[in-house]
Amino acid sequence: MKKKIILGTLIVGTLTGCDMSEKLGTPPQISDVNSVGCLVANDFYAVHFSAYLKPTMPQQGDDRNALLKPYCQELPDIGKAFFAADLIDRDIRKTPIGIRVIEIEKTGSKLSDFKEIRELTHVEPKIYSTGVVEAQVDLDKKGDYTFILLIGGEEAISDEDKLKILFHVGENPFAWLKEKKILISGGMAGLFAFFCGVYFYRKK
Repeated sequence: MKKKIILGTLIVGTLTGCDMSEKLGTPPQISDVNSVGCLVANDFYAVHFSAYLKPTMPQQGDDRNALLKPYCQELPDIGKAFFAADLIDRDIRKTPIGIRVIEIEKTGSKLSDFKEIRELTHVEPKIYSTGVVEAQVDLDKKGDYTFILLIGGEEAISDEDKLKILFHVGENPFAWLKEKKILISGGMAGLFAFFCGVYFYRKK
């Protein structure tokens, strides 16, 4: 059953990835232009992950649009969250899958480098024949969390059978750094182009 998801790996490798992998140490993932959410994969499994946040304050206009707004791994605020993971590998639709959602504290750059703070929910293993694994959690605190699929249920002992999808709740504390990186990169590219132009002009 533990075969590599070739299709998921090809998709992840060929399309542009989300930028949260650097911050949370998540596996490669990409925005899917034909759907919502993002692809998340490890060496054996891949899922299409989406998160939805129920608005805590009345919205102007159509509340349904706000309720159904999808997120990847960056939820803007606390509240009741709904998670959906579409199973890409059809083989595991016949395998019991358990769910854990836990609050974590990152201790390093790797996916496994975190300390569990508390468990928010634990869904007993069952078979998701439709291919969609769903769960809902009340997020009452901003910070880092992980949504874990235990593929094989109680037999999911090794890390290979655990697909860990890390996500952040609240404002991204590294957003300013990301913006500065973009500005610095753009500035460096501009300076490089300028000096190249001056060099070739003088050479002529």
